[in-house]
Amino acid sequence: MLPSPSTNMIELSAKLTTGSVYLAGEALECCITFNHTPQPEHRNSQSHNDILENLAWASAQIHCFFSTSKSTGEKANVFEKTTALEVTSCDIGDVVFHTKPKILFCDLTIPLGETKTFWYRESLPIEAPPSYRGTAVKYSYKITIATQKVGSHIKMVRIPFRVLPISPIMNMQDLAALCGNETTEELQPTNPFSEERKVETPLTMALQVLQNLTARRSPNSYMITNARGKVGRFCLFKSAYKLGEDIVGTFDFSVGTVTCMQVSVSLQPEEVTKTKTPMKSANKENSSRSMTVARYHEVTLGLTHSQLILPIPLHITPAFEGEEVSLSWRLHFEFVTSNERLQPGPDDRDWNAPLNVPIETMVWNLPVKIYSTLPKQISQQTVGNDAYTLYIK
Repeated sequence: MLPSPSTNMIELSAKLTTGSVYLAGEALECCITFNHTPQPEHRNSQSHNDILENLAWASAQIHCFFSTSKSTGEKANVFEKTTALEVTSCDIGDVVFHTKPKILFCDLTIPLGETKTFWYRESLPIEAPPSYRGTAVKYSYKITIATQKVGSHIKMVRIPFRVLPISPIMNMQDLAALCGNETTEELQPTNPFSEERKVETPLTMALQVLQNLTARRSPNSYMITNARGKVGRFCLFKSAYKLGEDIVGTFDFSVGTVTCMQVSVSLQPEEVTKTKTPMKSANKENSSRSMTVARYHEVTLGLTHSQLILPIPLHITPAFEGEEVSLSWRLHFEFVTSNERLQPGPDDRDWNAPLNVPIETMVWNLPVKIYSTLPKQISQQTVGNDAYTLYIK
C-alpha cells in the first residue's frame, strides 16, 4: 500500500551566510533549502523517484517591525502595509519598512530524498532605522520566508537579524552627493600604470568617517566642584567611541579641597520618545527614560589619583535619531564627599576614626558619543542561532 500524501514532509531550512549583524546600507545573503525528507514508511515501499511533492511558490523579503509599550491604533494608518504577505502584527508590531518581495520559485517539484537550494540577497537602505529594544519603543528586523504547498495553507518562517545605524555620522544626502561628484576625480592626474580606483559608496565613506571620528584623541579636563569647594579633576581622553571600546579617564583628587570618599560612573542611554498630541499635531511631547548598561565603582578615600575604565557593551544600540524616538548616551557620575577629616595627620598619634561621618552625594552627567562598529567584531563575540527550520506537511 502506498503511503498517504499526508505523511510526506518538506523541510525548509534557512541560514544567514553573511552573519546576523549588519550596518544600514549593507547587503545580506540567506541560503534557503527545501529538502523532501524520506519517512520510515517510504524506504521500503517504493523508489524515491515515484514520490513527488509540489510547492506552488516561495518568496522572501525583509520586514522592520515597530512596537511601543503602549499599544495605540494611531500607527495603523501611518505605516505602509506589505503588499506581498499578510503579516500579522499582533505580537510583533507594525510594519514600518519592508523590501519588495522576491519570488524564489513557482511550481517546484521535489522528488523524495532530493534538495533544492535557493539564494536570497538584499541590500538594506542606508537610512533604515536600527534594531533597538528600549523602555518604550522597539525596532526589530526579520527575513520573512513564505511558501505554499499545493492544496495547503501558507507557511512562514522569520529569521531575526540586527541592524546597526550609520546615519548619525554624516548626512546621507551629503554622502550620496560626494559619491556622485566627479569634479574632484577629473582634477586628479591619471596614472596609466595604476589600478582602476574603486568607486566610493555612501557606506564606505561613512565607515571612513566613523573610523576618523572614533580614532581621534581629544582630551578634555573637567574640574569637579560643589558648594563647599573642589572635589577633584576628571580627564576624558576622547568623547567618541565605537561599540566594544573602553571609556578611559582619570581622576585627580590631589587638587581637591573636599574629601571624596567614593565615586561611581554609569553608562546610561537617554531615550526620548516623540508622540504627537491629538489637538496639536505639530507639537511633540518628549519623554526621557534612563537605565544603566555598564558601571564603574571605586572607594577613593585616601587616593590622590584613580583611573576609570568602563567597557561599552556590544549589545547596546548606538546613538540615532528617528521619527518616533531618539537615543543618546551619557556618563552619570556620583561623588560621595565629606568635610570631615577622615585620615590622621603626621603628628596625630592618638587619632581615632569618627563613628559617624556626614556625607553629601553630588551627581553630574557628561554626554558621550557612541557609534557603530564593524559587524564582524560583534559576530565574533556573540553566539546565536543563525539557522532556522520549518516543516511543511
